[in-house]
Amino acid sequence: MRMCGRMAITVPVQAMAQAFDAAPANTLPEMPNYNICPTTQIAVVTGGADQPRQLETMRWGLIPAWYKAATDGPLLINARAETVLEKPAFRGAVHDRRVLVVASGFYEWSKSADGGRDPWYITRRDGAPLAFAALWQAWQDPQSGETLRGVAALTIAANEAMQRIHHRMPVVVERADYGLWLGERGKGAAPLMRAAAEETLHWHRVGRTVNSNRASGPDLVEPFEALSETE
Repeated sequence: MRMCGRMAITVPVQAMAQAFDAAPANTLPEMPNYNICPTTQIAVVTGGADQPRQLETMRWGLIPAWYKAATDGPLLINARAETVLEKPAFRGAVHDRRVLVVASGFYEWSKSADGGRDPWYITRRDGAPLAFAALWQAWQDPQSGETLRGVAALTIAANEAMQRIHHRMPVVVERADYGLWLGERGKGAAPLMRAAAEETLHWHRVGRTVNSNRASGPDLVEPFEALSETE
């Protein structure tokens, strides 16, 4: 399982738009969705120095511009923050096409004693929506002429707390830094590509039902047992 390969969004559209000071588009994906998988349409916040913030839809999975077909290579759902400036697929996007991926939480897996995969549901400790630093790229299908706007979320080496589950984590952008990441306040967003503070996230074990990408419903995020992560 790739890092940050599954998410959930449970916040109503208007509440999400208000949280990010963004105007909602009419094409947002259906919500709530407790099991968002790659290639799904997801909610992102766009903006910039000359454009107001918009809450709109993009496909989870960036397709590099040189692909002749969407399946020419791997679907890029994540990008490593440490090397994003060096990779041809991301170099242009990190300067000019930055967005925020909106989520209520995301899933990560740890290995269990029986060799299985135990899922964890991870949210902000303060209950606010998560904003992941992300990059987007428009790709045009040479056969159909259809244009797909795909997005990849940035990941970084996990902080000490998160390492209990996984060695990497998404880059979480704090509310005060939304404008900087979106390019509304000029350049200098590189320092935002860091691990979240230790106290930012909270997690609990959930049932293995979510291991299937076809599973759905609010039960997916319910605690698997009374003993959840504590500090």
